[in-house]
Amino acid sequence: MHAVRGRLDDIDADRDVADALPDLVAESGVPAFRAWTPPRQVAFGRRDAAADGYDRAREAARERGYEPIERQVGGRAVAYTGSVLAFSHVVPNEEGDSIQARYERTTDLLEQALARLGATVDPGEPEAAFCPGDHSLQCDGKMAGIAQRVRRDTAVVGGCLVVSTGDERAIGGVLDPVYDALGVPFDPESVGSVESAGGPDDTDAVVEALEAAFAAGGSIERVDARELL
Repeated sequence: MHAVRGRLDDIDADRDVADALPDLVAESGVPAFRAWTPPRQVAFGRRDAAADGYDRAREAARERGYEPIERQVGGRAVAYTGSVLAFSHVVPNEEGDSIQARYERTTDLLEQALARLGATVDPGEPEAAFCPGDHSLQCDGKMAGIAQRVRRDTAVVGGCLVVSTGDERAIGGVLDPVYDALGVPFDPESVGSVESAGGPDDTDAVVEALEAAFAAGGSIERVDARELL
C-alpha cells in the first residue's frame, strides 16, 4: 500500500494531492491511503450549494476564520479546524467489489484502528449530527463520517475523523451558525472524538494506527504528498 504523508498549507494544493491519488492507484494497481490534517476550512457538499441559505452559510464560516470550499463527495458541511483528520483510501475498482462492501470494510478497519488506540466506538450517529449519513462512527457524539466516490478504474472511500475534545467544541461553534443558515438540524453537543471515546488526542498516533489497519498486514511504501503535485 502507498501511504501518502504530508500536509500542504494551501487549500488548492492540498486538494490537488487528493485528486492525484486515484491516478497513482490506476497507474500502479496498488492501493493508496492518506490520513492528514487539511487546512482550516468548512467543506460544503453539493446539497449545501443548492440551499437558499448557502451564501449566508459561507459568510458564517468566513466570519469564524474558516475558508468555505465545495467538495465533490459526501453530504453536508464538514469543518476542518486544522487538526481534524481527513482520510482517503483509494483502491482499484475490481469486479464484484460493491459499494456496500467497501463501506463495510472501511468501517471495520476504522473500528479496528481506534480499538487499538483504546477508543470504544459504535456504528451510527446521534440525531442532528454534522454531515448526517448512513456510514458513521460515534461515542457520545459523532466522530467519523464516511463517503465514497467511484471512478472507472478506482474507488475512493474517505471521510473525516475528529481526534480531540477541543475540536469537538470548535466544530460545534462554527457549524451551529452554518447549519442554521442552511436550514439543516444540528446539535453542537452531538460532536464526539477519539479522545472522548477513550483514545489519545495525538493525531500522529491516530495516523499511524490508521495506516497499519488499512495496510492489513501488507507492506507500506511511504510517499511524500508533494511528489504528487
